[in-house]
Amino acid sequence: MSDLSTNLGELTARGLVPADCRAAFVVGSFARGWANASSDVDMYLVCDQAWRSATNGVEYLPLEPAEVATEVVHVGGQRWELKYWLEAQVDQMIDKVSWASFETGLPTGQILTTWEEEFVERMLTCRPLTGEDWVLRQRAKITSSAFRAFVVADCLSNADDCLEDVMGQLASGDVESALLSVRLGFGHAVDALLASQGEYGRAPKWRARRVREVNPPLLPFERYWAVETMRAFDPAEPRQWIQEIADLCKSLSMEVEI
Repeated sequence: MSDLSTNLGELTARGLVPADCRAAFVVGSFARGWANASSDVDMYLVCDQAWRSATNGVEYLPLEPAEVATEVVHVGGQRWELKYWLEAQVDQMIDKVSWASFETGLPTGQILTTWEEEFVERMLTCRPLTGEDWVLRQRAKITSSAFRAFVVADCLSNADDCLEDVMGQLASGDVESALLSVRLGFGHAVDALLASQGEYGRAPKWRARRVREVNPPLLPFERYWAVETMRAFDPAEPRQWIQEIADLCKSLSMEVEI
């Protein structure tokens, strides 16, 4: 794993760490040990007051307040992207995935935006630079919340929608579309399986990494990778492969518990 111990000092020297900062932590590929030479360093800072500077940008989310300040700096030729969150915003995002919210039956997409879901997921895998106790408290809240249930249920619903498309497309003779749909459905089914094991990220580019990390008995990495790379696909008989993967998706979905 990369040595990130000097990151906080670098930010402090540049005047980018507010005095009221409760926690600062690295997220994303560097936090997971998955970074490469072209990866950005993504960091979150949680403060009591909104961050403002002559260079900050702003992202907007359905929170109160809606603004999340951003900064981009380059250190030794590497791009660092910072996001400044208010503790009140963090509380709101975690509150959105309460069990009471889950019981409303609303899909995850109507409760959390993609960026909010990513924040919550990243809290569980981040590497604290300061405020480790604060981070651990938030992790405990997330673990006891309905976040897992939200993500699993949403992935299963997406997989089911794709499989419905597959059947309709095959019936109409649209084999090419059925192939694309079953591949999408497989991705959602795998994400559901991983989320049930506590691996919540949904970015397709990291799916193989996540499967290798978990190596679920229902879908060992080698089996997953054979499907992902379409190793057994025969262009002369596409329906056979499509049906096989659709059946696999159904089998995985039936075994996953919300």
